[in-house]
Amino acid sequence: MDLADYARLSPDLVLDAIESLGYLTDARVFALNSYENRVYQVGIEEAEPLIAKFYRPNRWSDSQINEEHQFALTLSAQEIPVIAPLAIDGRSLFDYQGYRFALYPRRGGHAPELEDLDTLFTLGQHLGRIHALGKVHPFAARPEISIQSFGHDSRQFVMECGLLPDSLKDAYSTLTEHLLDKIETVVSTIDYTPIRLHGDCHPGNILVRYDHLFIVDLDDARNGPAMQDMWMLLSGDRAQKTSQLSSLIEGYEEFCEFNYAEFALVEPLRALRMMHYCAWLAKRWSDPAFPLAFPWFNTERYWAEHVLELREQLAELDEAPLSLQGF
Repeated sequence: MDLADYARLSPDLVLDAIESLGYLTDARVFALNSYENRVYQVGIEEAEPLIAKFYRPNRWSDSQINEEHQFALTLSAQEIPVIAPLAIDGRSLFDYQGYRFALYPRRGGHAPELEDLDTLFTLGQHLGRIHALGKVHPFAARPEISIQSFGHDSRQFVMECGLLPDSLKDAYSTLTEHLLDKIETVVSTIDYTPIRLHGDCHPGNILVRYDHLFIVDLDDARNGPAMQDMWMLLSGDRAQKTSQLSSLIEGYEEFCEFNYAEFALVEPLRALRMMHYCAWLAKRWSDPAFPLAFPWFNTERYWAEHVLELREQLAELDEAPLSLQGF
């Protein structure tokens, strides 16, 4: 990434970009909590504010962004509660002075209560509807959540980035080699078809607004197993996770059949996300926003704890997968 690009993204440029599409702003610009992209709430004269997302350079191609937008717009057209970009004259991706950006309606809300099984049932319904559409055909331009991209590529980057302390290199190298071997063994026994997914369906990407649930931010949409959009909604001990998964699946199967073999993917997907997240922070460490937002990263303590968490995750892969027997 060329840091000069984001350095030029001044409030005036943001306002000019919005006004280039025919809107009259009221000069109010508020930066929102986003790191991968730059996201702003922009005031509009005599109208609700808009949300403007300016895409990180060199991350997604235009075709990949447009594919995400089309997925979201199709879901929204079917009254599935996602927040889709605004389309103007048939376009949803715009360019201003070299910046690619999109506009979204503002949708405030609060975090869901995922301890509530009724909430999980409703989320399962929404995910079932999303995946029913996602199964129609895969993304053509967007990549797949895979052991290679999330696991091996992340491992290689961490090993070569210069941030991993020398004292932990051997431990990290050996441990992640064993971890990826174990993941490949588990995944090789599971027959599933990758589908279009939200891809990053954690609680922070779910909003409750006027007692309605909305799923937001499809920026990480990819092809992958259906379980990818469920496992991050599970928490607690094994009994709690089983109960939560039962509610999700009950709602899900009102709209889409679920492949129960994918239960065995929960811990492999968790392990891959742990590796991918660490590599993501390392890749973005030269962006000045990241040391400010994640001051604990790139410390000896962080890396030691990361190795410990991966070791514990390796042990989790030896446990029996979740099962809905008894529910």
